[in-house]
Amino acid sequence: QLVESGGGLVQPGGSLRLSCATSDSSFSNSLMGWYRWVPGHQRTLVATITSTGITNYGEGIKGRFTISRDNAKKTVYLQMSSLEPKDTAVYFCRKSATASTISGGYWGQGTQVTVSS
Repeated sequence: QLVESGGGLVQPGGSLRLSCATSDSSFSNSLMGWYRWVPGHQRTLVATITSTGITNYGEGIKGRFTISRDNAKKTVYLQMSSLEPKDTAVYFCRKSATASTISGGYWGQGTQVTVSS
């Protein structure tokens, strides 16, 4: 089970930090990712981080968002800065079944992020 938290309403230019926690003992050996979904659109990649800390970001994300992980806490984070209205979406956490690729695994329930003045 993945439990996301940290979403909410923020003004343009503001920041939020999302967290995704699990009790899954394989967390440290798994690639973790953040995705987002807007109604009427497909779920899109925001960022991923491998078990060894290699990061990858979706288009238009790098430089504003930072993904990180704490294996001791079995938690992955998404620090979001310089938020824009276009970042409004439901953000989902995903645990991959592998250490360095996006494959299988499972999803969290999502957390809403709304960027609006």
